[in-house]
Amino acid sequence: MHGPAMSGWLLMALCALTGGYCLLRTRAGTGEERRTARAEALMGFGMAAMAVPAAVVAPPAWAWAVYAALFGVAALRALWFSRRSGHHLHHLVGSSAMVYMAVAMAGPGAAAHGGHGSHTMAAAGGVPLLTGLLLVYYAAYVLRAGARLIPVAATATGGGVVAGGPVAAGPAPGGWAGGPELALACRLTMGISMFAMLLTL
Repeated sequence: MHGPAMSGWLLMALCALTGGYCLLRTRAGTGEERRTARAEALMGFGMAAMAVPAAVVAPPAWAWAVYAALFGVAALRALWFSRRSGHHLHHLVGSSAMVYMAVAMAGPGAAAHGGHGSHTMAAAGGVPLLTGLLLVYYAAYVLRAGARLIPVAATATGGGVVAGGPVAAGPAPGGWAGGPELALACRLTMGISMFAMLLTL
């Protein structure tokens, strides 16, 4: 998360662009789709803020408490809405992972080494087992999302793809902001970014 400056800036830009696209998606779709887009926009912008290289812009000590509180509320919201849609369980994992990273960064080891580039996250540490479980989750998520982006031909009988299968190639009926493949690509991007941030923990 706070590794070498160049990779940090690139990760920040990627997450910010993804968050911006998710914000655009909040203007269209059903209520559930807009709710999902808002949660993903928050995640994208939050990850972008956490990815800013500490050697360039060292966050104040209270910033980690703000991150933890903000994503703690987001996790509770995701838990509440998971009754309606299983995808909110993924948001619950993501928000909880952000709380976990913020708490790790706020630890005494991180405070003692604040602003020292790639050493900050290493000093912060974390619980190896929990970090490992989150890495396994995001690795599986990225592989699954990537596989679903592989275009397939429409089935001869149904004129579409089997539910839960890869996203079919072709123009999106709802315009560029409503394309399911673009939304999935954003989720894939954030999954890869989260995996990269957890690797530095």
